[in-house]
Amino acid sequence: MAVHHRACHLCEAICGVEIEHEGARVLSVRGDREDPVSKGYICPKAVALADVHHDPDRLQRPLKKVGDEFVEIGWDEAFDEIGARLREIRERHGADAIAHYVGNPIAHNYAAAIYAMGVFPAAVGTRARYSSQSTDNLPRMLVSWLLFGTQAALPIPDVDRTRHFLVIGANPLVSNGSLMSAPGMGRRLAELRARGGRLVVIDPRRSETAEVADEHCFIRPGGDAFFLLAFLHVLFSEGLTKPRHLSARTSGEETLRALAARFTPEKVAPETGITPDTVRRLAREFAAADAAVAYGRMGVSAQEFGALATWLIDVVNVVTGNLDRVGGAMFTTPAADLIGLADVARLRGHHGTYHSRVRGLPEWSDELPVAALAEEIDTPEDVAPKKPGGVPRIRALLTSSGNPVLSTPNGARLERAFASLELMVSIDIYRNETSRHAHYILPPTFALERDHYDIVLHAVGLRNAAKWSPAMVPRAPHQRHDWEIYRELSVRLAGGPVPRAVLGPLTKLALAAATPERILALLLRTGPYGKELGLDVVKRAKHGIDLGPLEAGRLTAILRTKSKKIRLAPPQLVADVERLAAKLGRHRTRALTLIGRRELRSNNSWLHNSARLVKGRDRCTLRMHPTDAEGRGLASGAVVRVTSRVGRLEVPLEVTDEVMPGVVSLPHGYGHRRGAGVKLGVAVELGGVSANDLTDEKAIDTFAGTANLNGVEVDVTSI
Repeated sequence: MAVHHRACHLCEAICGVEIEHEGARVLSVRGDREDPVSKGYICPKAVALADVHHDPDRLQRPLKKVGDEFVEIGWDEAFDEIGARLREIRERHGADAIAHYVGNPIAHNYAAAIYAMGVFPAAVGTRARYSSQSTDNLPRMLVSWLLFGTQAALPIPDVDRTRHFLVIGANPLVSNGSLMSAPGMGRRLAELRARGGRLVVIDPRRSETAEVADEHCFIRPGGDAFFLLAFLHVLFSEGLTKPRHLSARTSGEETLRALAARFTPEKVAPETGITPDTVRRLAREFAAADAAVAYGRMGVSAQEFGALATWLIDVVNVVTGNLDRVGGAMFTTPAADLIGLADVARLRGHHGTYHSRVRGLPEWSDELPVAALAEEIDTPEDVAPKKPGGVPRIRALLTSSGNPVLSTPNGARLERAFASLELMVSIDIYRNETSRHAHYILPPTFALERDHYDIVLHAVGLRNAAKWSPAMVPRAPHQRHDWEIYRELSVRLAGGPVPRAVLGPLTKLALAAATPERILALLLRTGPYGKELGLDVVKRAKHGIDLGPLEAGRLTAILRTKSKKIRLAPPQLVADVERLAAKLGRHRTRALTLIGRRELRSNNSWLHNSARLVKGRDRCTLRMHPTDAEGRGLASGAVVRVTSRVGRLEVPLEVTDEVMPGVVSLPHGYGHRRGAGVKLGVAVELGGVSANDLTDEKAIDTFAGTANLNGVEVDVTSI
C-alpha cells in the first residue's frame, strides 16, 4: 500500500487529499491535515476522485460513430481522419466555420488549458470560440479589465481577517468559495463571528450560507444592481465614503456620485423587495466596520445586469477604502503570476472587436457568448447572413471539458442544432448528453493519471500557496493526456508543424517548450518569488507550500491602466446604467422567477455518475414558497409542470419558505435521461430535469453577453 498526496481538482477549493492505494486501485480518500491551506478539510466530492478513476463507464479509447453506433478506433486513425475533415471544412467555409467550446474543468488542468486556449485555436485560425465563462465569470473578468486594465486582477475577499462580510448572490458555505479558493468555509465563517464580525447575506433564497448568517435579506432576482446603487446612494449622500489609501489612485468618483443620486432606496424598493430603512442600515453598518468586504458570485454574475452588479460591488469596496486592505478585497501574490503571464502573452482583454452572425453579440477576449452557439449552428445563411466583422455559420464543433447540453441556456435547442453539423468532436471521458452526438469522442486521462498544478485557482486563494500534484499512476499506453490530444489535432490540422506566423507569444512558448511542465517551470522561475520557488522546490513539498497571507499594497503591481489609477466609472458601464434605469417601474406579471442552486455533493453534471454522491433523497426538486403554492393549489411531493418561453418540464415540488415569494429554484446539472447514446449507468437512473431546458438563450446581459440563468420567467401548474 502507498499514500499519494495531491490537490483535489473537483472544485475551486483545491483541498489537499491523501489517497491510499495499491497500484492503480484507490483504497481511501481523506483530507491532508498537513496541507497548509485546507488543513485536513475535504467535502463529500473528494470521494469522486476514486469513483471517476474506477468508473466502468469511463472511456479509455477513441470512439467513432458508424451509423447509430460507436466503435473503437486507434489514436492515429482518429487524428488523421479528424484532421482531414477539419482541413476540408476550413477550405470550403473558412476557419471561422470551425467552433471550439471548453467547460469549467479546463481551469483545473494547466496542461490542457495551455493547448486548448492557445495552440489549437491558433492551428485552426478560428474566432468562433466559446466557453462556460459566459455562463459564469465573464462579468468578473470584463469588469477587472475595465477598472484595473487587466482581466487577471481579481479581488479576493479577505474572509479570515474581515469584520464585516457582505455576501450577495453567493453561497460560499457550499461552493467553498467561487473565484475565491476557500476550503473549510464553515470554519472560516464561524471564526468571523467568534471574533465579533458580522455576516450579511443578500439572496433570493435562504441558502446554506444565509442559514448561518447574522442577517439574511431576500432580494428579487436581477435586483442586485438596483440594491448596490441605492447602497452607494446612502454612502455618498450621508458622507460615509472614506477611500483612505485609494484617494489618489482612483478616477471617476464624481460620475458615480451623480449616478447613485438617481437611485434612492425608496425608488428601487419595488425592484429589490428590500425596505429603504434596511438598505440605509446595511450601508451604515458596512461603512462603520473596521474592515469590511462585499462579495458576489453566480447570482450576481449570471443575470441580466451581471456586469453592472459586479462593477458596483467593486465600487462599494473602493469608496469605503476596503480594496487592497487587510480584511477587505485583496489581491494574491501567486507563484505563477497570471498578470505577468497576461503581459507576456499580450492578453490585456478586448470587447466587441467582432460579433456573432445572428444577433451581433460582442466577443470578449476572443470568445463569443455561448448563448449564441445554437443559433450560430442552426440558422441558415439566407435567414441571417454574415454581418460585417461577424463570423460565418458554424459547420464543425469541438467540445472539451464540458457538457453544454446541460450547462448552457436552452440546451434542448443546442442539442437539436448538433444534427446540422458536418463534424462534431468531443474530448471527454464519458458518453454524456453532449458527446453522444459527436462523430468522434477522444477520451483523455483523468486526474490520478496526470500531474497537476492549479495556475488559475492559486491566483484566487485566501492564502498565497503553491502545490504540485504528481500523477498517482502513469497513464496506460493506450491513453492520451488532454494536451497531447490537442497537440496532435493541431499538427494534423496544420498538415504538419503549426505555422509560427499565426501564433501568439504563449502558443510559441508552448510549442518551443514541448511539454506543459517546462512551461510551468518557466512561469514559476519568472514569477514574484523567483528562483527560490522553482518547480523542483515545489515538487519536493508534497503537502504544498504556504506563502503567507494576502498582503496589502499589491495595487501598484497589478494596475495596468494607462493612468495607473482605478477607472471607477468606465464609460461602457456608465452607459449601461440607462438600460437598468429603463427597468424601474416595469410591469410585473404573475409569472414566477426561476433561479438556480448548488449542492455540496454536486458540482458538474459528470459527478452524478458517482453512486456515493447521489444516493439518498431526491435533490432535483422545484422549491416554491408556501404562498405561491397555495395560490396555485399545489402541495409538496406533487409533480408539477414548469413552462418558460423556450421549454417545458415536469419535476417534483418542494414547498418551503427557503425561497422568497415569487421565486422558484431548480438545481443545475441534472437531466440525464435524454435518449439513446448516453452511457452513464448511475446518472441515467438518477434522472432529474435540466434547468437549462427552461433558461432562455435570448435573455442575456446584452452588454457583457453573459447568460441569464437567475431570472427566467416561468409558469408552474399542476399536471
